Amino acid sequence: MRKIQPLEVNKHYSQKLRMDKTKYLKSPCRVSSIPYWKAKTISVPNGMCIVHHDEFSASMLENYTDEPYFRLYHTLENIKEPMLPCGFLLCDAATNTYAQHINSCYDDIGVSESELKEYTKRKVYMPALWIAVKHLESNEIVATGIAEFEKEIGEGILEWIQVSKDLRRCGLATYLVKELLYRMKDFAKFATVSGKCKDASCPEYLYRKCGFTGTDVWHVLRSK
Repeated sequence: MRKIQPLEVNKHYSQKLRMDKTKYLKSPCRVSSIPYWKAKTISVPNGMCIVHHDEFSASMLENYTDEPYFRLYHTLENIKEPMLPCGFLLCDAATNTYAQHINSCYDDIGVSESELKEYTKRKVYMPALWIAVKHLESNEIVATGIAEFEKEIGEGILEWIQVSKDLRRCGLATYLVKELLYRMKDFAKFATVSGKCKDASCPEYLYRKCGFTGTDVWHVLRSK
């Protein structure tokens, strides 16, 4: 396959954003770096280029910095109801609580309460796909997950999955992912998720453990 030169990348990716849903459904993670509903509504910012690994060339690094992202797919077949680890309980949480917990779990990324409120205005918003888990001993929120559902093509999308730093490796992250998949299995046709390939927390391993598959990697290139 011909390698795309840096100056061609934005044009190439904009063509992918216009790709129809028939092509997307055949191979969602290969066709687009982002969910279908986003691909229809957003544009790539100036100074940024996005290319699939098959079209990536090391020569692009002369003009761009590179952050690779995996994108994985789940068939939503054979989904069983997960068991919440002992000592924890599902609970209701306000938007600001979700924002506070998300921000406490990361050192390099975050989200504001106003941004999360905008999530609730999206056509893909579904209250049942926002889940929070509290620790019975401390009564504090220690795990949260947010997913979305696109009705037009039946795509479930995992957006935010996080566990408080001092309670990781307790099975909570696995529970969040499997619980969201279980909740969407009766109405979604498939699910997708993406994340940084070089993330120290190894999210790709988590998703693969929960049944996601695929080999697609997208390179987010930013002008130097």
